[in-house]
Amino acid sequence: MSPSGSPEGHAGSVSDKELQRAGGTGRIVLSGSETGTRVMDIFQRAPLRIMFPRTAGAAVEEAVLINTAGGIAGGDRLQFDVTARPNASIAVTSQAAEKIYRALNEPARIATLLKVCEAAKLAWLPQETIVFNRGRLSREMEIDVSSGAELLALEWLVLGRAALGEEVVGGHISDSWRVKKDGRLVWADTFRAADETFPHLHRKALLSNCKAVATLIYFGPHLDARLEFLRDIVASLECHCAATSVGGLIIVRFAAKVSSDLRRALQSMLQQFSGELGSGPFRVPKMWSC
Repeated sequence: MSPSGSPEGHAGSVSDKELQRAGGTGRIVLSGSETGTRVMDIFQRAPLRIMFPRTAGAAVEEAVLINTAGGIAGGDRLQFDVTARPNASIAVTSQAAEKIYRALNEPARIATLLKVCEAAKLAWLPQETIVFNRGRLSREMEIDVSSGAELLALEWLVLGRAALGEEVVGGHISDSWRVKKDGRLVWADTFRAADETFPHLHRKALLSNCKAVATLIYFGPHLDARLEFLRDIVASLECHCAATSVGGLIIVRFAAKVSSDLRRALQSMLQQFSGELGSGPFRVPKMWSC
């Protein structure tokens, strides 16, 4: 700490690499069976844990990712791998909102790999990621889907906590998606904001004062009909949102001035869309209301 009590003076002599860092891994492989979805393989390394809440004797329906560190700091590395084999049906969510704390100079790195085989259904629906002022995040999402699979995947970012009056005026965010169908790249996208970008995010061409943003993708059958269904839904939501189709995927973008509005919009969308999709994991996760 500097004499004034600020960490600024300390940041110049110490890097995130020199401090103790977390390196967590969570991997699950699931497969369908006559009695429902079964866990075929699981690996977890602190601070990540994977839980499967269910009633006695019930099949696996939801996996919950837990970061026992309580947040992510600069230089931390987390890896999530989920493989849904044929006839598996699983929703994966998180116990709580993830938090990206202020970093000295190194980004926190989060890598997620989702593989969905033919006849499998996977919903990746974590809660929000909150980026604090001067936080640094590099997040990469890689998805590999096979023909005949069904996938719903969501990631959302919140810039500071509005209820506490927090403002994010600097830092670094790189949030990338890469989606492959049968091994062929069909969609790639990156959201990037750096120190020089944050003072301009209020502009209409950028975030237009929105502090909470989300991307949701859907891959599955009846794409044209479901795109029109989603467009009817998003038109009624109380936030900025739009849906389109790219490379055999449905892409939906959301933006809101506060995270509570975005959460309500996502909950409403999932509740209505799950009725269109029928049985399966595509619903609001139970953990979102715990």
